[in-house]
Amino acid sequence: MFELVSDYQPAGDQPQAITKLTEGVLAGAKHQVLLGVTGSGKTFTIANVIKNVNRPTLVISHNKTLAAQLYAEFKSFFPRNAVEYFVSYFDYYQPEAYIPRTDTFIEKDSSVNAEIERLRLSTMSSLFARRDVIVVASVSCIYGTGSKEDYEAMVIAIHVGQSISREQFLSRLVDLQYTRNDITFERGQFRVRGDTIELCPAGREDALRVEFFGDEIERITRFEPLTGEKIEMLANTMIFPAKQFITTNEKMKRAALAIRDELRGRIVEFEKQGKLLEAQRIKMRTEYDLEMMEEMGFCSGIENYSRHIANRPPGSRPATVIDFFPEDFLLVLDESHVSVSQIGGMSEGDRSRKTVLVEHGFRLPSALDNRPLNFLEFQAIQTQTIYVSATPAPRELGWARAAAGASAVDPAGYTHTSQRIGSLPGVAELVVRPTGLIDPRVTIKPLKGQIDDLIEEVRKRADLKERILVTTLTKRTAEELTDYLRDIGVNVRYLHSEIDAIERVEILRALRKGEFDVLVGINLLREGLDLPEVSLVAILDADKEGFLRSETSLIQTAGRAARHLNGEVILYADVMTDSIKKFLAVTEYRRKRQIAYNTEHNITPRSVSRAVEESLSTNAHQSDSKAVSILRDAGGNFDVTETIRELEEEMLEAANNLEFEKAALLRDQVNELKRTMGGAELASPGTTSRASYSKPGKSRRFSRATKS
Repeated sequence: MFELVSDYQPAGDQPQAITKLTEGVLAGAKHQVLLGVTGSGKTFTIANVIKNVNRPTLVISHNKTLAAQLYAEFKSFFPRNAVEYFVSYFDYYQPEAYIPRTDTFIEKDSSVNAEIERLRLSTMSSLFARRDVIVVASVSCIYGTGSKEDYEAMVIAIHVGQSISREQFLSRLVDLQYTRNDITFERGQFRVRGDTIELCPAGREDALRVEFFGDEIERITRFEPLTGEKIEMLANTMIFPAKQFITTNEKMKRAALAIRDELRGRIVEFEKQGKLLEAQRIKMRTEYDLEMMEEMGFCSGIENYSRHIANRPPGSRPATVIDFFPEDFLLVLDESHVSVSQIGGMSEGDRSRKTVLVEHGFRLPSALDNRPLNFLEFQAIQTQTIYVSATPAPRELGWARAAAGASAVDPAGYTHTSQRIGSLPGVAELVVRPTGLIDPRVTIKPLKGQIDDLIEEVRKRADLKERILVTTLTKRTAEELTDYLRDIGVNVRYLHSEIDAIERVEILRALRKGEFDVLVGINLLREGLDLPEVSLVAILDADKEGFLRSETSLIQTAGRAARHLNGEVILYADVMTDSIKKFLAVTEYRRKRQIAYNTEHNITPRSVSRAVEESLSTNAHQSDSKAVSILRDAGGNFDVTETIRELEEEMLEAANNLEFEKAALLRDQVNELKRTMGGAELASPGTTSRASYSKPGKSRRFSRATKS
């Protein structure tokens, strides 16, 4: 099924790793580990394994930025197969919440990214229709979505010559949550022109034209919706639902009865406790939702009723996109030392927020079953898995060893410095790079004067047209250091978690293209970012022992310079911490092995050369290649625009800190300012290009007098 397209053949440690992993999968090994250094071609290795075993594959990454990068890479390796992208489709999301202390209810507020929503629907459609599918997903894929059975029951299969009336076909489209719009023509909509019906499928960029002759389909045409130009004639096709949460009318009717039964019981329970306000509240909110579901087939927050719609017992796990895969699919956990922990920790935080809503009458208790999978549930549906990381955790190594038939063992003694780790059963090691590159040299410099020294190093590299990454410990430091460097003429931007997913990808592309020289960041610069143009990684305050300066973090961060011939890592530190000592030992072990291999095979190291991928939106055939909303001067009112941007930043920070009352107040202020501007067009929350602008009057901690 899978046809791998590449100008390269496996080299270095890749052939033995591909063989070992392939044999493990075919032999039925439940767990395997791919321990690969940065730049060793882990993605190419996994692509070869997928080609060899010929199974649908789910690749899970722990953040959207890396998921987008993997999506682009797999799409280039498998251009003739279905490579899909499944991440959270919210640019901005504030869940509904209640603060009992101040009696404040915060309505759900979100900004949906329409392009990512389309890609999610495309994922579900591809998994339903074919087997040659690779889905690159973030950890959000363990959240509940519509069930496969309901989705399958709603699919419309049509063919030329089929007997079906125009009215029946239109009724089916409405059941699939398509809306009629004879003026504009967008995804998830249809329009009627006599005996011709045109629709934009929710998961695709093209459109369909279905022509009737009486009660028979005479012609099916795929065309370009913008120009109307015909692409091809079709003998048959399938039309998939326009929403992720969708079910049959019969199930909706049954669900409505079950919801009413639960509502009656909940009202009685509140009244017995003397909670009359809560009883009235749950009655009004639930009955309104039921009216919307009965009239429209949908309501805001319908996912909170998913247990009843799917007819699941209380406490049972929700359906996820993982259920759309066949039983023999292959699971790849990228940067497993992070993603495994993320999967295990998501359900409890979700439950604590919803419990408050349930106790105060904002949601029925069944809403608690709309949640992400807990770790035991994930393990129950987990199939054969390959854990990919340069620094795998002891638990993954233990699982791989046990799956390979070895006796149970706690491999905690196998640290990243151990030369025996690659010989563990179930572990394939990638230390030698196909390019012959060795790990970057490491230089340790004192903390005093680190900013002055950094500026000198940055200018050296910039003159050579090389890129630089600088890591800090906090967002504030990243922003203020960026402002300071920009003020003295350095072409610099910053990257951290408040910048939305697609814009992060665009920033990284701009760095690779040379639109700026220095990228300042925190944790997002660690795992998996493929930036061959980066020759220097500078780690500020490297001796501040902790998560961001642990052995694993230092190894991962240093790896960003491992794709360049002149790669170097500078640690600004006064103390040799245990993490620094272990990191230096790892580097020494790897460099010795890499140099020995190069000498034995007469290899001259060369920098990695890789074309800059098209943007995520271009890869998805989006006609407008500018996928990121940029802050604009709305009618010249830049001061107001800037104020709105700052308030939106504060709102996002408050929401992330669970300060929902403060976030709601800031949201109201933003809306009021927008009204005073007469509805001027602004970027939606979460899509503002914060990395391009500095706040007026922001204090400069990195002044000449204090920068040391």
